[in-house]
Amino acid sequence: PLLHQPIRTHIMSIISSNENGASFSQLLEATNATNGNLSSHLKTLEDAGYIKVDKFFEGRRPKSIYTLTSLGLDSFFKYIDDLSKFVEKRKNL
Repeated sequence: PLLHQPIRTHIMSIISSNENGASFSQLLEATNATNGNLSSHLKTLEDAGYIKVDKFFEGRRPKSIYTLTSLGLDSFFKYIDDLSKFVEKRKNL
């Protein structure tokens, strides 16, 4: 249920496809979410231990980079695998 929410699936997909993680602004642009909505979903994923955030300043501007934890990567791949198996079963009905 945690990853079955579309924006969270999208977030996990974006982060997993970027070796160095993804910034808040990259996620904001890719998901078309509002700041508050994206922040809420990121907090949920962080609380679950699926992502971690590194916050720092680039010059005078704050920057947040999100990366997947081992648990997050394993959970995401399991979710994708389970979803694929479900789709295959439905095709064969």
